[in-house]
Amino acid sequence: MKHAHVGINCTRLDQSVDFYTRLFGVDPVKTKDDYAKFLVEAVRLNFTLNARSKVGGNQVNHFGFQVDSAREVAEHRERLQAAGLTIEKEEVDTTCCYAVQDKFWVVDPDGNEWEFFYTKEDADVHSKDATVCCNQK
Repeated sequence: MKHAHVGINCTRLDQSVDFYTRLFGVDPVKTKDDYAKFLVEAVRLNFTLNARSKVGGNQVNHFGFQVDSAREVAEHRERLQAAGLTIEKEEVDTTCCYAVQDKFWVVDPDGNEWEFFYTKEDADVHSKDATVCCNQK
């Protein structure tokens, strides 16, 4: 396989291109009036934005990047803050999705949530607080 592919709809292509350029740390490889394509080699991801007049917010539960260490979570948080993105929520030693994790969240202009997380160990329960697992609001 060459790349995993994720395509999402967005209402403000220019704002979304800016957000994802900062999130991924790379410029898009193709842009049109209603489309942008990013090839994110660090995770072998083909990611596209498709402009639409209306979207329903987070049409999937969320997106995320699993990293190899708590230090790497901190490095990504610092990188994204330096790039001007707002960190929505930070969680340390949280139990979510049957795992103990350190993580943080950012949200794109259309409300799609992205988490960066490190799994420390497995857990026997889905979450200790079901209202916060996977950034549920």
